[in-house]
Amino acid sequence: MGSTVCRAVLDAPGLELVGAVDPLHAGIDLTQLGVHGTQIQVSPSAAALVDAGAQVAVDFTVLDAARQNLAWCAEHGVHAVVGTTGFSDAELGEFAERFERSTANAVIAPNFAIGAVLMMRFAELAAPYFETCEIIELHHDHKVDAPSGTAVLTAQRIAAASKDWGDDPTRTVVAEGARGGRVSGIPVHAVRLRGMVAHQEVLFGTTGQSLSIRHDTYDRSCFMPGVLLAVQKVSDTPGLTVGLDALLDL
Repeated sequence: MGSTVCRAVLDAPGLELVGAVDPLHAGIDLTQLGVHGTQIQVSPSAAALVDAGAQVAVDFTVLDAARQNLAWCAEHGVHAVVGTTGFSDAELGEFAERFERSTANAVIAPNFAIGAVLMMRFAELAAPYFETCEIIELHHDHKVDAPSGTAVLTAQRIAAASKDWGDDPTRTVVAEGARGGRVSGIPVHAVRLRGMVAHQEVLFGTTGQSLSIRHDTYDRSCFMPGVLLAVQKVSDTPGLTVGLDALLDL
């Protein structure tokens, strides 16, 4: 995702790529990572962004690193666009306070694919009209967390849109976990398969009918329009914004 973001920013009109940070690849020229047309070398720490004059930092890391990076951005007045997932409500509240005190703003989104954002919105709209719902999320075999941040947010939004759900008829569980895990009362099933990227299907059912809302990601480039949108709008979006919905006027 890091090299994909670098290429997208480099190619975007009106944006300039001024730095890259990754402790594991520090000292490597971006050309070695497939990003051509720049003399930038990968830096070991975010401090290099100040020297480079960065106005916006994009974070696709892991949770522990993202926590530190967000705190650093708030402290140093650098706008943050974050695609890392797993923050608790308490942490989001803390970062909201940090960025309210900062000269910088932040956008945190569990999914930057605009189609996925629309999928969540459509599911939220459908929820009051159905009595049962389950979510199946499918990802590549290197994803270490389950369920995905997108699935968690989808379940939370569905649950917030409707409190009236049918009872689970299951009385005997032959294999533990067969009915998935529950997020805000909504069953969520996680699949990890080699060859996949990121996919999610929301299944609704009521008497005599069902509705399936599915989004499929085939390449990481699908996230880039959403990332670039956030990069371009974060400076005009005060404080902390969670999700792309506000930027898409949904």
